[in-house]
Amino acid sequence: MILNTAKQISARNVLEGLRQGLTRFSGPSRVALIMAESRDSKLLVHDPRRLLRGHEPKLAKVFLESDEWRETAPDTASMKPFGQAAWAQKLHLTGMICSGGYAQPLFYQMWFTELHPNMCSTGPTERWLEHAVWLLAHDYASEGAFFTSASKHALEAFEHHAVRNHLFAEMSKTLGRPPHIPLYPILEAVLNVSTTREEGQPPTGRVIFIEPAEADNVQWMIRFPEVERPFLHNAKHVRKLLLSVEDSTRRLVSDGERVLGICAQANGLSNRLTADFQDRFGFLRLGGKSVCSFVDGVYQSTTRKPNLVVLEEALLEAQTGPDQGHALFQMTSAIVDQARKEGFGCTLVLDPGASLPPMAGQHVDPPLHLEDPQHLDLAKSLAKLDGALHLTGAGLLCAFACLLDGRGVDSEDRSRGARYNSALRFTAMHPRIIVVVVSADTPVFIIQGGVQLNAACDLHKEGDLDLNPPALESWLEGQ
Repeated sequence: MILNTAKQISARNVLEGLRQGLTRFSGPSRVALIMAESRDSKLLVHDPRRLLRGHEPKLAKVFLESDEWRETAPDTASMKPFGQAAWAQKLHLTGMICSGGYAQPLFYQMWFTELHPNMCSTGPTERWLEHAVWLLAHDYASEGAFFTSASKHALEAFEHHAVRNHLFAEMSKTLGRPPHIPLYPILEAVLNVSTTREEGQPPTGRVIFIEPAEADNVQWMIRFPEVERPFLHNAKHVRKLLLSVEDSTRRLVSDGERVLGICAQANGLSNRLTADFQDRFGFLRLGGKSVCSFVDGVYQSTTRKPNLVVLEEALLEAQTGPDQGHALFQMTSAIVDQARKEGFGCTLVLDPGASLPPMAGQHVDPPLHLEDPQHLDLAKSLAKLDGALHLTGAGLLCAFACLLDGRGVDSEDRSRGARYNSALRFTAMHPRIIVVVVSADTPVFIIQGGVQLNAACDLHKEGDLDLNPPALESWLEGQ
């Protein structure tokens, strides 16, 4: 049965806009949708990138073995076609974020996307999915009368709104009322300050944003006279003021419109919103919990920490005991974190079985035990030198400033630097060796056997637009 073409195009446009927006916010992302147009309709599945594959038993149990999702639905016939929806009970699928709802023009929707392991918070992504529910319901209500792909474009650039909507919801929950601070101007000002340099240096320090009624609870060190309070939108002025709170427990304090002064610490302000500027990037926190990060003038969901799960798995599979593998992983993580924090590139050669012959470089005699914090701190500094560190499974630093060589391999990538391609060549000749390459622009590559283990899959855009998505029963059968 061919369904209403305009509606199906709307569904796929919303899906693609959501995917592109979440990819910008969280890295390569997939999106899927399960929907029923009316209370009596069959469930249809939009899953162009096979996100839901592997979850068939749970989906069958929720949607086919039970009618609870249909029976507990509100009376959508009494709802207004525009601007009214009721949220549906969320599904709990491993590694997924989901959100859905009921509306008059589109009875049921449940949206799914991936839960990335290095997300600060799932809140903004959940708000993103909720907005997709609204937009698709509105598109179905208009039945293509205003077919402009506006919903797709709105979801592609929704990160500011997703962060703001999450902050608004959480602050309203804590305060028992909507917050009075202007969230959109704050989000814009934070990005403007983050990209403003002072004498060539990016900003460090923290700014806290408080409700006007909380001003008397602040432990003030300096409170500016009312007529002399700098405007928050003056990024250059705020950047200069941040010099007064660098590398300290002091904070700039703002009501979202002006900078009110400087406080000693943020104790007692449980609902505070904090912009934590950390040189090249920063974090937005609510009540001390990270909401998102920001870098290069955009908000992202990442914690800015590398996802080293692949490295941990590779070390556990190496010919070394689990305790040694875990210790080597912790030491490597500490060096990588330092490199990313200070913004320098480095290479670590991990030799779990101590099988490598002496490498061309500066040898350490006797090798340093990196379990000693002083030795580990020295290794972090030695990583700044040109060349690689040679670490064994016993946690020993055997050499630094090592040169990696080898024959050319098919997996080389000319868009990467010498560190990356040298690591590919070297590990192709020594397949038991793992090389960690930290790029100066922050990516971390895990390489073994001439292959990058943590390479992201290339999510190609699907070809033809599927205007006749399968029913859930057929989809479960693999059709």
